[in-house]
Amino acid sequence: MIGIILTVMGGLWGWRLASKRGGNRADKLQYMAVYALIFAVIGLFLGVLLDRMV
Repeated sequence: MIGIILTVMGGLWGWRLASKRGGNRADKLQYMAVYALIFAVIGLFLGVLLDRMV
């Protein structure tokens, strides 16, 4: 569950960052995809770590 939440948050953050930097639609989609993947990997590791601790 934490992975899904972080993936969505990463996508939104990437879109917002590209918007702030004046990017067009393709830039926004690329930033969204990259940040979603980065946050998904972080969420995956956090999920596994939390599962192992409990």
